[in-house]
Amino acid sequence: MIDRIALQGFDIKKYTAAVIGCGGLGCNIATHLACAGIGKLILCDFDTVSESNLNRQFLYTHADIGGEKVTLAAKRLSALAPETDIRPVSQKIGTPEDLAFANGADIVFLAVDNNAARHTVQEYCREKKKPLVNGGVNGFYGTAYLWLPGKTPDLKAAGLLDVENPRISAVSSTVGVIGALEVQLGVKLLLGETDAAGALHVLDGEEIHKLRLRFPG
Repeated sequence: MIDRIALQGFDIKKYTAAVIGCGGLGCNIATHLACAGIGKLILCDFDTVSESNLNRQFLYTHADIGGEKVTLAAKRLSALAPETDIRPVSQKIGTPEDLAFANGADIVFLAVDNNAARHTVQEYCREKKKPLVNGGVNGFYGTAYLWLPGKTPDLKAAGLLDVENPRISAVSSTVGVIGALEVQLGVKLLLGETDAAGALHVLDGEEIHKLRLRFPG
């Protein structure tokens, strides 16, 4: 068994993380969390693998087309990190009640591509007072944001729930950077570091900018 504590210098095996969405961002987030030694990983998705996913969703192959993403992702990650308890949940998110599977999670990661789901997960985390890490990508542009309910501006105040912007393209490298950055923010929070909360991280081509946000009004 890999001694992840010796390799990394930290231990997060007592924590549970929920990842909503097993697409490009979700594949990256779940893989990095498993490799970092998260104790329990809850994966949620309702979709199946299509050929158009394969340029960025590296947990799946051509042989998986038509298969359930969350089941396939859990199988691959269990082989990668057998010491992590991985629970797949096939669930479409329509109301906060649909997120009951995340009640035991210490932190929630958002890896979806629509604002309706973002809003629903935000309201669930607001009610449960759970930290939420949100990410989004469009071409060579992306954002990552760590929200602490009641302590930092929410996703709407951060400009992440405005209008639905059509995706130009889904670039694998952009998805990789934002997914890894989401995990960086989340793991550091689990280790007690809160400095990054409330700062919008913006990837613009080759540069990452950090914008400190304040509560409106």
